[in-house]
Amino acid sequence: MELKWAVIAMTGILLAVLCIWLAAVFIKWLSSSDWTFESASKRAGRYGEEIAVEMISRVLWKGDYLLRNTEITFDGKQAEMDCIIVNKFGIFIFEIKNYSGQLVGNKDDYEWQKIKVTDSGNIYSKQVKNPIRQLKRQVYLLAHYLQCHRIKVWVEGYVILLHQNSPVDSGYIISSLSDIDRAIHTKGKNDLPPKAIEQVITLLQQDVSQS
Repeated sequence: MELKWAVIAMTGILLAVLCIWLAAVFIKWLSSSDWTFESASKRAGRYGEEIAVEMISRVLWKGDYLLRNTEITFDGKQAEMDCIIVNKFGIFIFEIKNYSGQLVGNKDDYEWQKIKVTDSGNIYSKQVKNPIRQLKRQVYLLAHYLQCHRIKVWVEGYVILLHQNSPVDSGYIISSLSDIDRAIHTKGKNDLPPKAIEQVITLLQQDVSQS
């Protein structure tokens, strides 16, 4: 009987040691790999951005520069812009949202309400950022940031809602390839000479590709 309990105790100790060893190996693997955990909303946002970038790329001309995830700081305020197009027609910010479900809100609301109904009829509601307000802030900060570097140019901005579910009618909301093409390739007051384009790209360059 004593031998039996000794074997059981030894087995328990070995299992505990094995579990500790496996946990240590797993933690070491996590720390040495590029594995990261992200929320469902971040994953959806990243996926939506990839789709939007692919859409925008379809209408780029020779001489159009595409900048992604550009971060700036002006007057102590930070901003990260999903996409920026720089070309001879000007500078254009695109704020991309992959909001699914029904959106409820007004142009000037700080947040919108996102409502989703499951197949079983359950209703879920969540507050999400109003992308129009986000965009206006980005346009303001980028324009003043460039001015501080002696680059005076009019900055325009648009919101791309991938599910085309905007709760408001706004000129800031853009929903088709032809609209994107027209927005970034229309001659107007935003025209940039080659030297200014080079200055902007040099200042903002992070992840830049030229069509």
